Amino acid sequence: MTIGLGALALMELGILGAGDMVAPTAQDVSWVDEIVVTGSRTTETHTVVPTGTIASMPDAAGLVARIPGGALVNNGGLSGQVQYRGLYGDRVLVRINGQRFQTGGPNSMDPPLHYAPMLLINSLGVDRGVSPVRNGPGLAGGVNARLKQADFAQGEVLQPYYDLGLSYRAVDDSYGMGGVVGLSNQYSRINLLASREEGDDTRLAGGKLKGTRYDRTLYGLSGGLKGRLGELGLDLRRQETGPSGNLPFAMDIVWFDADFGKLTYQSPEQGLYRLEATLGFNDIDHGMNNYGLRQGPTMTSMKRLSLASAKTRTADLRVVRGRSEQYIAAGFDFEQADKNVLITNPDVAGFFFASLPDVDMSRYGGHVEWRGALSHIQSEMGLRLDHHEISAGVVLPGDAVPVGPRGLASLFNAEQRQWSGQTVDVVSRFWLDVGDFTPRLTLARKTRVPNAVERFAWMPTEASGGLADGNNYVGDLKLKPETAWIIEGGLDWSSSRAYARPTIYYRRIDGYIQGVPYDDTLGVIDTPVERVSAMSGDTTPLRFANVDAELWGVDLDFGAALTQRLRIDGVATYVRGKRRDRDDNLYRMAPPNVRLKATWQERAWSVGAEVVAVASQDRVSHINGEQSSAGYALFNLSGDWQLRPGVRLEAGVENIFDKAYRDHLSGRNRTVQPDVALGEKLPGAGRGAYITVRFHPSI
Repeated sequence: MTIGLGALALMELGILGAGDMVAPTAQDVSWVDEIVVTGSRTTETHTVVPTGTIASMPDAAGLVARIPGGALVNNGGLSGQVQYRGLYGDRVLVRINGQRFQTGGPNSMDPPLHYAPMLLINSLGVDRGVSPVRNGPGLAGGVNARLKQADFAQGEVLQPYYDLGLSYRAVDDSYGMGGVVGLSNQYSRINLLASREEGDDTRLAGGKLKGTRYDRTLYGLSGGLKGRLGELGLDLRRQETGPSGNLPFAMDIVWFDADFGKLTYQSPEQGLYRLEATLGFNDIDHGMNNYGLRQGPTMTSMKRLSLASAKTRTADLRVVRGRSEQYIAAGFDFEQADKNVLITNPDVAGFFFASLPDVDMSRYGGHVEWRGALSHIQSEMGLRLDHHEISAGVVLPGDAVPVGPRGLASLFNAEQRQWSGQTVDVVSRFWLDVGDFTPRLTLARKTRVPNAVERFAWMPTEASGGLADGNNYVGDLKLKPETAWIIEGGLDWSSSRAYARPTIYYRRIDGYIQGVPYDDTLGVIDTPVERVSAMSGDTTPLRFANVDAELWGVDLDFGAALTQRLRIDGVATYVRGKRRDRDDNLYRMAPPNVRLKATWQERAWSVGAEVVAVASQDRVSHINGEQSSAGYALFNLSGDWQLRPGVRLEAGVENIFDKAYRDHLSGRNRTVQPDVALGEKLPGAGRGAYITVRFHPSI
């Protein structure tokens, strides 16, 4: 069994309170980059503390772009996808409070961080390299958004807890408010959490993006009990997303109604063995259309309302023998999900068909992990085995559906619409403390099974899991799992005044799933799929297929205290992706970029100046018709002011020179706009100020 590379040894990167970045020390070894949105203003655990402010953004996926290797795929105000070292979508294991779940939309209008409003996030942890086997399968590094809650307090007397925020952003005339209030003591905790956000159309440098409004409300509760038998926790949340624009897609969000629940148990920490157990569920109901927030189609026959749903059930059981620095663990986990997508014409009663009919997915997995020392070398090794089953039901189109799609439905119904198989993941991580230096090496084999759209999309539509490139896609029932062989090495260095953490990596991926021309006669409409696709305007549809790929790159973060009050911090990222089976680049790779920030820190306030420089990207996928993009540089200002103990004001201006630019990872415009042409890559936001007030007892 070959071992590939995975996550790398790294130190904690914190963003405290308003977003203060904390430099790691060589002794603070961790495998997670952590962005802490709320917390104490200062820390005793790190040598240097750079300060700054994170913009008041609605989409938490934008936070990941601030770490080495991270990037944002901006598909709408609440629909941003995480890209990490060139991998995105289902390849990145994204969780909320450790909970895995299937999203509701076939085009990932609700990627997992859609359900983590910024004002409710306590911290965002990113597994660098790959995710440990205990977290579940996933090809790239994992992301875990931890929501705010009232933790257990000291003593028997119940103590009040609060963590609240108010924000306003001028670039889209948006506001947000929310937080947590509760009570806790050493035996019990309970809190309510809620947030409300609403934004209007985004302003550009010299224009506006119409139909980009968004609307989201979340409310719920969290509680726990702790005693001699262990700790029990319960989390319940309800999220309601209203009409929200998605210009790169053929449709906009009309609604997402989602319910989440999680029950956890952890045995007492005393003793040699520890038991951890979790039960989780989520139900998502989704509606989208092409006429609510945008100018609808001129032909009534092209009017569409699509209805989707996803239900996920999870269970985890893990037994650990030993302590954090030396242990052996074994666990079992289960995940089952049902997905449905129904496409309708609201004006024609007989026009309906299921583009994803009654898809049932299940996974049974087990893992073992060992952490300890091999001589002077620290190591962590893990093995995961998973059994997967997936099936789809029968398509029963309505009487008003044209003969072409009805024929494709019949062909799909005649196929074997089920697959089962096994995957194996292995992660080995090694590191060595040598004074101020910590060299790291990670080897891993990681896998990912095709998702429902990639396997079962029988009707050529633009549903692609969020690619937003304007192409029609169909699935392939014979797809195999992706298998990545990964090697990654780096070095963590930290002194009393500076730090640097460079990493170099290589990923060889067998069976990488990407869109390819439907057949060898490109542009010749000679198959039922091509004829149906041509009816909707795309004469060259793509099908998801297994290809061979490789990705390599280097990224780092660094910083130094130049004086007692002035410091500089930066992040640099470079990734390259190519196909190995033919001469072409992988689709949608983030261009090289550098983020550099200088911060002046006083006792009660700080101010920072930031530049984000992005290179041009001309290494694009010709097969997918990907457009190249020009480079650009943005300048931002930010600051914070401690108004009084427990109250902090944060403010700033982004894109202060009102630079017109287009992010390479943005999709193409699909709507009639006064300032952006149809099919043109969507521009970035113009100059905009923001202000946030936070209330928390420890700031």
